Amino acid sequence: MDDLLKTRNFCKKKGINLYLSNDINLAIKLSLNGVYLPSFNKNLGYKKFSSIKKFKVIGSAHNVSEIKIKEKQNCEEIFLSPIFKTKKKKEYLDVVRFNLQALVTNREIIALGGINFKNLRRIKLTKSKGVASISWIKKNGLK
Repeated sequence: MDDLLKTRNFCKKKGINLYLSNDINLAIKLSLNGVYLPSFNKNLGYKKFSSIKKFKVIGSAHNVSEIKIKEKQNCEEIFLSPIFKTKKKKEYLDVVRFNLQALVTNREIIALGGINFKNLRRIKLTKSKGVASISWIKKNGLK
């Protein structure tokens, strides 16, 4: 808990949003910016939290049925992945399937998975509001 409080204080000081994965009650208790609901979380009891000011529910999905669940969970933004090939998953959406899946919702979609410098330009061909990457940032030492 100490690490989480230190992280929260650091993020507030730097103006960085902080979302806690899968624990909405703790995120509210600690006055975080919101909660992140992974694709495996299918619980539909999150709608009641949508009225909390400055608190955002975001989530991830891999297909249309998971996008629909994230809508029912009242996620404002949905990370759709993987858009490109990754080391962990050989199956990926690519630009056309990504766009087709993004069309089923009016929520903001964020591209995730397999993003690197070589394919970054291809994101402009998508209906993505932005990108998210972990391994590419770690690999390139961007902090």
